[in-house]
Amino acid sequence: MSVTGKTILITGAGSGFGALSARTLAHAGHTVYAAMRDTAGRNASRVAEAEAYAAEHGVELRTVELDVLSQESANAAVDTVLAQTGSLDVVVHNAGHMVTGPTEAFTPEELAAVYDTNVLGTQRVNRAALPHLRARRHGLVLWVGSTSSRGGTPPYLAPYFAAKAAMDALAVSYAAELARFDIETTIVVPGAFTSGTNHFATGGHPSEQTVIPAYEERYAGLMDQVAQRLAALAPADADVSLVADAIVEVVDTPHGKRPFRVHVDPANDGSEEVSRVADRIRAEFLTRIGLEDLLAPHETAV
Repeated sequence: MSVTGKTILITGAGSGFGALSARTLAHAGHTVYAAMRDTAGRNASRVAEAEAYAAEHGVELRTVELDVLSQESANAAVDTVLAQTGSLDVVVHNAGHMVTGPTEAFTPEELAAVYDTNVLGTQRVNRAALPHLRARRHGLVLWVGSTSSRGGTPPYLAPYFAAKAAMDALAVSYAAELARFDIETTIVVPGAFTSGTNHFATGGHPSEQTVIPAYEERYAGLMDQVAQRLAALAPADADVSLVADAIVEVVDTPHGKRPFRVHVDPANDGSEEVSRVADRIRAEFLTRIGLEDLLAPHETAV
């Protein structure tokens, strides 16, 4: 590992953005813990793949058991990282779960489950990791969001979109609350990548089937149409590696100089434009109420 290498914990790193980002960060000279659940069971093969990759490329890519649905699991994962390395510099909130289907067909419990993974999961990991970062008075919390929070939003994805919007709101509030501990926040905002991840392939569906025929009558084949049209919007060179590259660039940027938000949206669904206004208003409002120091990480005297 290079002298400037950091210790990084990235959730949901068994596949997709998470796995690719973990490998790219490791190649950049960091010690990376690719967190995933059920490492001794259904994800055992992914653990073996990560170990083989690390050995082949001579990088510090490790795995750790972490189920974001469990506070005990989050605590144990952070404890493992600290026991093995003595420090933790960066937390990457990447774990997420997508569901598709008519919103009416999802039970409240199913919506709550999506929220549990995409929003409460980040809270569990923060409660495990932030005491260490606060004690060090240094660190980076990087959130992998979604352009759906503010950009174009096709139908049949409402539970996922609602959860990602909630996660974005949580990240924005955390940014101000962590600034005086000299902990930096960046939100990386991917657009719709229809290939290179398994979001759609492993996504869930509503259990309530009785209302679906009514929607199929008027919206037949809608999800296939959405996927095809999203794919058509993306340039030919749009690859999920762009997201991993953006994460590495953020991590490698000097502390205090990192951007608050980074969009990686080849289809340009409008999120960046809306976010630019929202983030400007946030900065102006905090300044108006005398809290402009919360806009950037810094050490404060106690």
